[in-house]
Amino acid sequence: MKTIAPRTWQLVLLFLAVTGALLAGAAPASAHAALTGSDPKQGAVVDTAPKKVSLTFSESVAISDGAVRVLDPAGKRVDDGKVAHSGGTTYTVGVHSGLPDGTFTVAYQVVSADSHPVAGAYTFSIGAPSKTTAVVADQNAGGGVVGVIYGIARYVSYAGFALLVGGAAFVLGCWRRGAGSKPVQRVVVGAWTALTAATLAMLLLRGSYTGSGKLGDVFDMSLLGQVLQTKTGAALTSRLLLLAAAALFIAVLFGAYAKKNEEDGEGGEEGKDGRDAKAKERNDLTFGLSVGGAVVAAGLAATWAMAEHASTGIQAALAMPVDVLHLLAVAAWLGGLTTLLVALYRVPTIEGSAVRRFSRVAFCSVLVLVATGLYQSWRQVGSWSALTGTAYGQLLMVKVGLVAVLVGVAWISRKWTARLTETVAAAPVAQEQASEVSEEKEPVSVAAAGGKGATPERAAQLARQRAAMASAREKRVRDADPHRFGLRRSVLVEAGIAVVLLAVTTVLTSTEPGRTEEEAKSATSAAQAQTGPLSLKIPFDTGGADGKGTALLEMDPGRTGNNEMHLYIERPNGKAFDVPEVKLALTQEAKKIGPLPVVPDHIATGHWTASGVQIPVAGDWKVALTVRTSDIDQITINKNAKIG
Repeated sequence: MKTIAPRTWQLVLLFLAVTGALLAGAAPASAHAALTGSDPKQGAVVDTAPKKVSLTFSESVAISDGAVRVLDPAGKRVDDGKVAHSGGTTYTVGVHSGLPDGTFTVAYQVVSADSHPVAGAYTFSIGAPSKTTAVVADQNAGGGVVGVIYGIARYVSYAGFALLVGGAAFVLGCWRRGAGSKPVQRVVVGAWTALTAATLAMLLLRGSYTGSGKLGDVFDMSLLGQVLQTKTGAALTSRLLLLAAAALFIAVLFGAYAKKNEEDGEGGEEGKDGRDAKAKERNDLTFGLSVGGAVVAAGLAATWAMAEHASTGIQAALAMPVDVLHLLAVAAWLGGLTTLLVALYRVPTIEGSAVRRFSRVAFCSVLVLVATGLYQSWRQVGSWSALTGTAYGQLLMVKVGLVAVLVGVAWISRKWTARLTETVAAAPVAQEQASEVSEEKEPVSVAAAGGKGATPERAAQLARQRAAMASAREKRVRDADPHRFGLRRSVLVEAGIAVVLLAVTTVLTSTEPGRTEEEAKSATSAAQAQTGPLSLKIPFDTGGADGKGTALLEMDPGRTGNNEMHLYIERPNGKAFDVPEVKLALTQEAKKIGPLPVVPDHIATGHWTASGVQIPVAGDWKVALTVRTSDIDQITINKNAKIG
């Protein structure tokens, strides 16, 4: 049965296609901290200008001067640019004095505790709402071209970590002879290169990613200096230092360690004592590499745990080591699986015992993944409603489904592993016989072999031909084994599923956890429920004699359900006066409710009231006040108000 080994460019295209498809559907900025309260409140109309603006988030955030901006109706900044921490998760910025009446815009851009950028804006009004020309156009945190590149770098870093750790673990724990295999060496070295390049890219992109989102800011050294002082910057810097140690580990693994294994394979004429001494030296080197590699691998995994989801929320002290174990198990399984796939396609022979050992490693990795994954799922989701009703929960179910399919395919691979073990001993013999037969059919003259009279060019050409023929013979031997072909096919399917699984995991790590999302919704709902009495100041002018004045509308408690309404009419000099008629209508345009008419009762000079005013739903309402000052002079003023 004939097979075609996948080319590098084919794997790269598959990688880019899956990555692009998944990242294209991801939100440009995944906010893991939510704005749960503010003062002034969103949509509020206040009588006097505030001295400061306060923002309260669902969790602690990293915030810098200039991260909160207050814009007047003309779009001009009126804040002092200095953001202060007021305690808990509340942050304040001072505003200038003497602000005019109208609608103001508050724009904010911060970084949540798990390293993801958060941006948003809301409005409040002084005196009365007005038109505003304020435009928040530069809030591109986490989006744009920089966001896409940063997302790809995140994926590459996860893939590089899995291949680096899993490939090295496969060599040390399952197939020591693989240290001398060029294809295996290319996998591990390529993974190190990819992880290093992705980490450097993320470090350079980080300032623009959480800030302006402009590609031109990538090489701004002042931004880089700010990034290095953050938790994420420290994690990326630590990762680069650990990768330097990993480079030394790789040099020893594919240098001295590979040489030791080659010497042991060649054997020699030394006695038992000499062989024992060599074996002890090799075992000592294996033990040293295993310990050193485990420390470096755990350190690399910790750079993710210390800066992302595991570092925030409940039980962070337990969640971070659990996350490290989870990442190491993923690497041992998926990275080792990829290395095995490369060996099955590119290496002439691989011992059945090595495949069997990896099968046991993969089984243990799956057990660790299940245990740590269950804990992480409970911690990040917290409820069945969050599992089905949030993006994080839905992605988590997709991931669980992919893992289940992957385990099923791995079970098929274990069956092929058992069959391969039974026939693997015959492969070298078959290869040797095929080589002998081929050599018998290939007479070579002395001159052609590089003897007297042969030119260097002819000798080099002949050497290339013989190498190509030897490679073709090795491939025919590999493809002639149906058990090896079956294992290659099932492992290839595993690797394809693993690529998709890794992409889903990458998107999952940049998605707001279900527990956090539900807690933010609850906090926001609670804040809305505590909005308090509604107060509107509505100037009017009917155009007739004595037609100017101000209407003061109050609604208590200013939330859904029964409310008591009071309306006061005052002349420009502040004295109460009566008008022939006042009436109101409430409309919720978003949900197509209303207009709900309200006809208040006159109880005193300039004072009207209505009881039992029903507000069916919370949200933004339009209040239409009609004032008639004479038989012909009348006006209707529309105002927007947020009623909790």
